[in-house]
Amino acid sequence: MGTLKVDPVTRKILTMIAILAAVHPSIAPAQTPSASTRAREIARLFSKSKHSVKEKRGVRIEKYKNVTAEPVVASNPETYSGTYRSVDWDFVIRLQVAGNGSVEGAGADPLDFDSHIARPFTLESGKVDGARFTATKVFRDGKRERIEGVFIERTSHDSPNDPGTKAFGLGVLTKAMQIDGNTIDRLFYERATGQVAAGNTGNR
Repeated sequence: MGTLKVDPVTRKILTMIAILAAVHPSIAPAQTPSASTRAREIARLFSKSKHSVKEKRGVRIEKYKNVTAEPVVASNPETYSGTYRSVDWDFVIRLQVAGNGSVEGAGADPLDFDSHIARPFTLESGKVDGARFTATKVFRDGKRERIEGVFIERTSHDSPNDPGTKAFGLGVLTKAMQIDGNTIDRLFYERATGQVAAGNTGNR
């Protein structure tokens, strides 16, 4: 079998690629198509629209609520790092995201919604792929729970003419649970600092 010959230009290009790979091992990989599709699927679950008009004793009562959620793909995954808290209940999660998308973190879930007793956990196998987040929660009693979510920007409108209020955070799918008589299977954790990750949504 003959020896494969590589022309000088090709050899130089291959050498540069090898050098860049060695010097920048933490560069985040591009978002995979499947992760992008899944992120949009999850984001849609955090969008809702409600508009009703009732008349009672001659008084017109109108209720309007429109919430849209768009995935936020950060140009640098490290900017996702921070503390996130659920808007309505005592759920909290703290994330430390590396440039290559790996995630370390910890948090707490309410053990009892009336007593506000916390159930701490740490994160294992955490990963960010584009806007999609996956990890395993490991509780102190050894129990494990897989979680999946997406970094989103939610825009809430209280009327058709309302310019909207924006909030950046993490929308997470959870196992179904009963809270105040309601079945909850998803939670929106708002970024505690109020800062938005440096990135873009599908509308930008």
